[in-house]
Amino acid sequence: MLWLMVGLFAILVALGTPLAFAIGITGLFALVQSDGPSLIRLVPMRLFSGIDMFSLMAMPFFILAGDIMNRIKITDRLVDLANAVVGGVRGALAHVNVLVSVFFAGLTGAAVADTAAIGRMMIPAMASQGYNRAFAAAVTASSSVIGPIIPPSIIMVIYGSLMQVSIAGLFAAGLIPGILMALSLMGYIAFRARRDDLPVANLRGDVPPLSVALRRAIIPLMMPVIILGGILGGVFTPTEAAAVAVLYALLVGLFLYRNLGLRDLVTMLYDMVRASGSVFIILAAASILGWVLARQGVPQQLADFLLGISDDPLIFLFIVTLALLIIGMFMEMTAILIILGPILHPIAVSLGIDPLHFGIVMVVNLNIALATPPLGACLFVASSVGKVRFEDVAWRILPFILVEIAVLAAIVYVPAISLTLPRLLGLG
Repeated sequence: MLWLMVGLFAILVALGTPLAFAIGITGLFALVQSDGPSLIRLVPMRLFSGIDMFSLMAMPFFILAGDIMNRIKITDRLVDLANAVVGGVRGALAHVNVLVSVFFAGLTGAAVADTAAIGRMMIPAMASQGYNRAFAAAVTASSSVIGPIIPPSIIMVIYGSLMQVSIAGLFAAGLIPGILMALSLMGYIAFRARRDDLPVANLRGDVPPLSVALRRAIIPLMMPVIILGGILGGVFTPTEAAAVAVLYALLVGLFLYRNLGLRDLVTMLYDMVRASGSVFIILAAASILGWVLARQGVPQQLADFLLGISDDPLIFLFIVTLALLIIGMFMEMTAILIILGPILHPIAVSLGIDPLHFGIVMVVNLNIALATPPLGACLFVASSVGKVRFEDVAWRILPFILVEIAVLAAIVYVPAISLTLPRLLGLG
């Protein structure tokens, strides 16, 4: 039965069936084949229970807050700040690209949105200063995957909701790995700058001094401070923090910058419903498939298989990491998380792996997949925004992917990287 389900799912995906329908149809097929049509009446209940989680409400709020901050054109301020920090070093604009991704990470929590927003400004700017356009697009795509690692993160909200892991703890656990990822990318850029004699240049001639740039950027940078400070300080839950983020973004756009109109809000609400609705449909459909798999003992069979290879936690993490990197090259990361997360998480916990540590390993894994060919979403967006061939970007991004995999290996085998901050804050 399992192989029939895998085959049906693969055929549906190959035919271009929307992912939610492919998952749902596979679950219904397995349900009818194993238990007969009598259990079909339970499907509506399972669909609802799959999304009946209060913490999931944080996702549409974070999406809306990020859209508002993008719409009110805070990109220039963040670029000026990054340029004021590293504008005088060789390969300056490539470093600026990475730093802006770090700043944006605290606003949007979505890698693809960061790629689009940052790429529209940074790729043409880098090209005008003499950078290879494909290289500029590769820097943008590879650095954008930092977005969902540094909190707030939409994918962490989904993971914490499904696996009943503290979302606040995941946010704290992702901070150091995200910064480490950024520093590693900048280290590689510094190496390339010396080797390839990348230019030393400012983005514009009128870039303000650091103190002025910081003062201009303090308003957008306060949003992640309020979100994380409130969550980690116990002032509000992640869902409440997401609502506060929307309120803050609205106040900034409507009353401070005054560049946000009613028509913009309508458009952003529509986009928020589409983005969050697509994920909710996948979650609902996956609850049917997960229920059928559990009834047939598939999670236990997979656990027995993996534990039959080795019960060493490090070997288990190595196998999971390798599998996720390969699967992520061909499948959307939210679907991987929803399908495999509930199966792999209990096995990891049974082996004594900290739930926060395993959660960060999965999140980093899946985010790297966003920049890996052939189906990396960030690659497609960067090539489109940068007006460069996808194949050229895919070739140029490979060294950056290797750097990110090296950081992932450090996170996997040095749990303190992700667990130190949550434990210091009492969230471990």
